[in-house]
Amino acid sequence: MKLTPVALFVYNRANNTQRTLEALAKNTLAKETEVYVFSDGGKNEKSWAEVKEVRQTVREFMDSFKSLTLVERPENIYLERNITEGIAQVFTEHDRIIVLEDDIVTSPYYLQYMNEAFELYKDVPRVMHVSGFTNLALEDTPFYFTPHMSGWGWGTWRDRWNGHFLHYTSRDEALQGFMEEDLDRIQYGGVFRCLNSLDKQPIPWDICWELAIYRAHGLCLTPGRTMVRNIGLNNGTHFRSFRLLQWYEFDREPQQQPLPLKKLEHPEANAGIEAQFAHAITDWGIRYTTLGRIVRYIYKKLRA
Repeated sequence: MKLTPVALFVYNRANNTQRTLEALAKNTLAKETEVYVFSDGGKNEKSWAEVKEVRQTVREFMDSFKSLTLVERPENIYLERNITEGIAQVFTEHDRIIVLEDDIVTSPYYLQYMNEAFELYKDVPRVMHVSGFTNLALEDTPFYFTPHMSGWGWGTWRDRWNGHFLHYTSRDEALQGFMEEDLDRIQYGGVFRCLNSLDKQPIPWDICWELAIYRAHGLCLTPGRTMVRNIGLNNGTHFRSFRLLQWYEFDREPQQQPLPLKKLEHPEANAGIEAQFAHAITDWGIRYTTLGRIVRYIYKKLRA
């Protein structure tokens, strides 16, 4: 079996990139895996210095995998283009892909899990996405299916991506044909306000893929316990936190043992697990300290 290549997208965070590559290199299948690193260019003199540091960090891992290809963008094309164009490039040579960003620390068994999932469900087109992350911590459920995709350490097949993904340019275009009940279902009754992302420019790739999966009645294979950890919540492009005020309930260490998978001929979402997700994602998984609750109360009063 030919293993799935990894596409890693980096910008200007050398320390995060190093930790991501160190964890990936400790995977059981690392030496058999091709890795493509897509390095976005800088915006100014300061960011170019950081970008060069990141690229030097990446070069230190050239011997850690079957191969490592570093794609150096000559200018800043921003996260969304870097990812969508990088995925397209990998799909010119491969029929499946694993996608990581520069802040995703993987379990030593992450590549094993992803490759097994791709092989088991390659002929089940309704399964469109394989997630490495879950917001949940399920004790007796090694994996489950959900219409919700996670963009933290994920993968898909070329036919699913090329057949369904569209990078929308406006909210109206993205939501064309949806009814109010669709919007409510996608947002889990309003607790998962993912459609707010449609007001950003450019529109993030992940909400476009979420809507594509929903439109196709697709499913995402998801581990019962996370196989990755996001170490960039405090300094990411779209996501920041302040430890004195809040923390993320789903910030957990990745599973440190293999994840048992099996093929289900007719996979379906589980209503009980969907309800658990709706609870976990309330307030985006943010849980407030005492000081945070006070600050939040004052903020809401001032905005009222």
